[in-house]
Amino acid sequence: MRKSLLALLLVAAGGLAQAGLVQAEVQLKDGHPDRYTVVKGDTLWDISGKFLSQPWKWPELWHANPQIENPHLIYPGDTLSLVYIDGQPRLMLNRGASRGTIKLSPKVRSTPMAEAIPTIPLEAINSFLLSNRIVNSAEEFAAQPYIVAGRQESVIAGAGDRIYGRGEFADAQSVYGIFRQGKVYTDPETKEFLGINADDIGTVEVLAHEGDIATLNLTRSTQEVRLGDRLFPTEERAVNSTFMPSEPEAEVNGVILDVPRGVSRVGQYDVVTINKGKIDGLSEGNVLAIYKTGETVRDRITGESVKIPDERSGLLMVFRTYEKLSYGLVLYATRDLALMDKVKNP
Repeated sequence: MRKSLLALLLVAAGGLAQAGLVQAEVQLKDGHPDRYTVVKGDTLWDISGKFLSQPWKWPELWHANPQIENPHLIYPGDTLSLVYIDGQPRLMLNRGASRGTIKLSPKVRSTPMAEAIPTIPLEAINSFLLSNRIVNSAEEFAAQPYIVAGRQESVIAGAGDRIYGRGEFADAQSVYGIFRQGKVYTDPETKEFLGINADDIGTVEVLAHEGDIATLNLTRSTQEVRLGDRLFPTEERAVNSTFMPSEPEAEVNGVILDVPRGVSRVGQYDVVTINKGKIDGLSEGNVLAIYKTGETVRDRITGESVKIPDERSGLLMVFRTYEKLSYGLVLYATRDLALMDKVKNP
């Protein structure tokens, strides 16, 4: 199934300036270039990091121009020039004599990702976005259709097999994901239930259904499919490559609960689960600082236990939010991170 990806369009948006959304001063990075030519493999985040000490504030660096109506993307070969307008640093885009100079401001539009640079490295999350999900309650999990039988009474199945499901199947829904209940997340401090990680097992196509029994073709499997595995409609959520960088509107004090890919040490471009979600004011694109939790050590002079201060050690961007949990991509890390490291406003 083809998915259209959302790419970052840099178009005129003079209303942003009038509305006061592009007023804050930005802090340029020491040693920043005055010009930069975009190359294949760049991301907007990488480019912003060459100019800014706080790359998530890149929208404040683009200059809005209400006279420009046609959208323009950033492509490899384009040149970005740092200029000053009313005393404030702004980036200008130059595509040469054929296209001229374009003043930039951010806006979202759907376009093929192959044509322009993304905001962040999409390959780090593409496969993850299409397979992993959070279920908000055990009741929601139990309400889904399930695998009731395999061909010739087989109890396990693999890709290419015909299997059977039982439950309520929508006429308009032809593809379902197969999931198995995984980790149950609870808040480490309050012990509040936060959600269930649904482990991706595979994908089925509905061939036919009669009553509450459906004949299914197993088109993809990550492991053996078992009786009782649950079927969820595929999430029709485009891979959002814009993730307009922003600071959370509310104060956030959370922790890294899990690394869904099963590793215990966390580094750049790893996906993590944090214990904050929509009800905490988080939205896609929010940037959070990661703090390495300080160890508790014994003072050899006094014999007391002393906690070492937490150390800021990385930055993540939230790319999918659920009610009480979110997935984030670690954009950089200055040291190995781990479960229970803290996440806070940058």
